Amino acid sequence: MTDIILCGCNGKMGHVVAQAVENNEKCSIICGVDAFGTNNYVFPTYSDFSQIDKKADVIIDFSNPATLDGLLNYAIKYKVPAVICTTGYSEEQVEKINNAANTIPVFYSGNMSLGVNLLIELAKQATKVLGNDFDIEIIEKHHNLKVDAPSGTALMIADGISSQLNNEPQYVYDRHSYRKKRSKNEIGFHAVRGGTIVGEHDVIFAGHDEVVTISHQAQSKELFATGAVNAALYLKDKDAGMYNMSMMLSEKLN
Repeated sequence: MTDIILCGCNGKMGHVVAQAVENNEKCSIICGVDAFGTNNYVFPTYSDFSQIDKKADVIIDFSNPATLDGLLNYAIKYKVPAVICTTGYSEEQVEKINNAANTIPVFYSGNMSLGVNLLIELAKQATKVLGNDFDIEIIEKHHNLKVDAPSGTALMIADGISSQLNNEPQYVYDRHSYRKKRSKNEIGFHAVRGGTIVGEHDVIFAGHDEVVTISHQAQSKELFATGAVNAALYLKDKDAGMYNMSMMLSEKLN
């Protein structure tokens, strides 16, 4: 049995992850961490990691960037692997996550969906063929409660595309402030926020007289929760280092 601490347990994704764990006989939640909201969980909930005096096998984090320091302090102190699914981190916080991976196993991904990670691989392949001659734009759509923009997934897609380009591209987030034509080395981002959209991502390759679009739509939050639980089970006995969905999928396939 894998004992899990669920960080962000009172949020929408926290509730979905809690249900996914309840339906999985290989793991259980020993406590939650959340500074906001209320719940009816059978496990205890703390407002901060400093209040926890027990050791878990792994942490699943769907919370807020403000939680990161407490999470990493606990994880490093007790040598607990961490599955970090929160987005919106600053460059300094990402560096802290990377540094923590020198001490503990860290599974860090802006999206836990199998389909999204396949989309990234397809976009990388398309970039090899089209990227230097086609303009690349990314459109992401999410519900009206999502705070960060562009989404962590959109940035993951762009980083994957960038790895296949000859020259480092310029990420453009706010084109209305540019009073000039599009340059060839841009990757444009466009964020839509509305209603209850779970998550949609389109990668557009626009060339001369033709357009290629690669798309993914998430129909429910359950697929992200299932991915996070699978990542927790995968990470439990790993050595210190940085892990991601592509590595987990490759290992499962082999």
